[in-house]
Amino acid sequence: MNPWVLLDTTEVPGDGAIMKLYQRAFEFSISVKNEELMNSRMHGSEDALAERACGRVANLADTCVLIGGLGMGFTLRAALDELNKDAVVEVAELVPAVVAWNRTHLADLAKRPLEDPRTLVHESDVALVMKAAAGKYDAIMLDVDNGPDGLTHTGNDRLYTSGGIKAAQKALKPGGILGIWSAEPDRSFTKRLRGAGMKVEEVTVRARKNKGRRHTIWLAEKT
Repeated sequence: MNPWVLLDTTEVPGDGAIMKLYQRAFEFSISVKNEELMNSRMHGSEDALAERACGRVANLADTCVLIGGLGMGFTLRAALDELNKDAVVEVAELVPAVVAWNRTHLADLAKRPLEDPRTLVHESDVALVMKAAAGKYDAIMLDVDNGPDGLTHTGNDRLYTSGGIKAAQKALKPGGILGIWSAEPDRSFTKRLRGAGMKVEEVTVRARKNKGRRHTIWLAEKT
């Protein structure tokens, strides 16, 4: 078996944790704190997040959506494939190196979604992007860290608090969709979404389309 080759390392802003990018033949892996955060062979659930959230708003005029977390570009690619040619897909990525890797080492994995003219990248915390965009988005998709039970950056936890949910609601248009990816189910988070007055659907999806680990997606509608 081919050995893993370390391609690059970077420090997570504001946290100090070291993020590493590895390659083995045609497979890529990103790890933090010696734990794998994502792998290019397993993106079925990331695809599903964008397909399900964007599928609900794809027929709207001048659709504008926000993705929190670029990852390896798979959620962005799925969103672009789901939406019309006049849509705008904004991506907020906290780690600048992740954006750079998606323009170089990882560019072809998701067919170069950063080169699509509908894509707008913010090298920023998604919480700050949402705060500056009241009533702007038809859908917001959060693929940040491991979901409510974070791994990469402790500051990400606030996205999943009651305050974080309210911030997302303010950034959504009436009837807008908040889609959230998680490595694990979380009953308390489901309760927080419903407690905020959102209409919630919780979906279990597989990491590799029809196989692999089971991940959780919440689709919450602003009422």
